[in-house]
Amino acid sequence: MSTTKWVIDPTHSEIGFKVKHMMFTNVSGKFSKFDATIEAEDSNLENAKIEFTGAIDSVTTGNADRDTHLLSADFFDAAQFPEIKFSATSFTKINEGEYELVGDLTLHGVTKSVKLAADYGGLMKDPWGNTKMALALEGKINRKDWGLNWNSALETGGVLVSEEVRLNIELQFLQQ
Repeated sequence: MSTTKWVIDPTHSEIGFKVKHMMFTNVSGKFSKFDATIEAEDSNLENAKIEFTGAIDSVTTGNADRDTHLLSADFFDAAQFPEIKFSATSFTKINEGEYELVGDLTLHGVTKSVKLAADYGGLMKDPWGNTKMALALEGKINRKDWGLNWNSALETGGVLVSEEVRLNIELQFLQQ
């Protein structure tokens, strides 16, 4: 079988996350600098090799003070750990268009296995004749599993920042 390589189209992709703040509102963020590739046998993604890297210093939440805090040693410690990495270990078809993506996520110097729900959007030609592929990924991780432990107790009980981080990732790939 032939191998097809796909590269990310960063202008049509987003690596996003949400975290509860003060236990009742969500704060959204994203990484704006990243790269990803997929190597697959034809259009079968089940045995695909999927790699992702992102620049920690590209995190943005829409608030400069919060972003600076996220880059500090309290959270990501971007000076010591400048990248986030993901390497797939399996990509299993559940139903038509639905997959389970499992892989090793390296963040803050710690590597742990994560499981993400993947929605395969299919293939399409763009107006310039390029073949594109779409994937949407969702999942949850506990930030403390990667040593992101900073928090502050609230006077009324609870904590300022949730341990649970919800991942919302929209990806568009270009066939090479």
